[in-house]
Amino acid sequence: MRTDARRHHDPQVRGFASDNYAGAHPEVLAAIALANGGHQVAYGEDDYTGHLQRVMHSHFGPTAEAFPVFNGTGANVVALQALTDRWGAVICAESAHINVDEGGAPERMGGLKLLTVPTPDGKLTPELIDRQAYGWDDEHRAMPQVVSITQNTELGTVYTPDEIRAICDHAHERGMKVHIDGARIANAAASLDVPMRTFTNTVGVDVLSFGGTKNGALFGEAVVVLNPDAVRAMKHLRKLSMQLASKMRFVSVQLEALLAKDLWLRNARHANAMAQRLAEGVRAIDGVEILYPVQANAVFARLPHAVSERLQKRFRFYFWDETAGDVRWMCAFDTREDDVDAFLQALKEEMAR
Repeated sequence: MRTDARRHHDPQVRGFASDNYAGAHPEVLAAIALANGGHQVAYGEDDYTGHLQRVMHSHFGPTAEAFPVFNGTGANVVALQALTDRWGAVICAESAHINVDEGGAPERMGGLKLLTVPTPDGKLTPELIDRQAYGWDDEHRAMPQVVSITQNTELGTVYTPDEIRAICDHAHERGMKVHIDGARIANAAASLDVPMRTFTNTVGVDVLSFGGTKNGALFGEAVVVLNPDAVRAMKHLRKLSMQLASKMRFVSVQLEALLAKDLWLRNARHANAMAQRLAEGVRAIDGVEILYPVQANAVFARLPHAVSERLQKRFRFYFWDETAGDVRWMCAFDTREDDVDAFLQALKEEMAR
């Protein structure tokens, strides 16, 4: 029996749970269609992946090399494997995505140890790094070889270029390398109003996990090697980590669509602006506390647990710390002013009950 495809959701419904909930940007979908048809060499030898390298050079300099992968966890696992030995460890914030949201993949699949540090705002500093940066000659301890930071952080805060430079200088002086989880790197660049190179290769970052999915791509990220001397066997690690796409042109063309012109920046600026609109409205509501500076596309707030539960029946979002009553509200490239205003009105109504 023939079954025709049909729509299973209301495309007018948008929530504040995650920027991953958003669909693909129309320009990205158009690019995928453009790359379709005919035959192209598989496994990254296609014309689109070749052109993506030149696009990446325009953002990160002539020595940058991009290795497209399926997803963000895969990007992080491949990148960290390329930077560590079998006995190596990675210093990261306790709140880092690689520590709390990747199912143990860096440790189980990557075979490395995470050395975590509590932070007040999701950001590492040289002083915080030193809490775990020791014991290189101690065979009883995993050897710290990499510092991994997230830009912007899991708490929505943004490192300045000077802060990342200080981390890179500090790490390199101790023989360690620096990795950035850039799942939302576009939002950070939009917030800082600087090119992405300003807080990556220019300040000494060795490897970047470049995010596309949260900023309008259908799927696909990339490991961007900024310092070729810092890694080895990248293409082999990508393959054995099950992140080598056969029809890679469809990953590469999405990243090209985002980066060749200014789509990446337009999308990020809009998402950030919607978060600012949301934060401004929340600040006017008694009984709701914003927990961290709103510097990208996330708003973290604390409000009565019962209010959040009622509000979740009207709009989708997640608790960040259910015991404390902390929640996270995310904006995306397709969030509209009407969405924000409707959410704020619902929040006011539930707080008044």
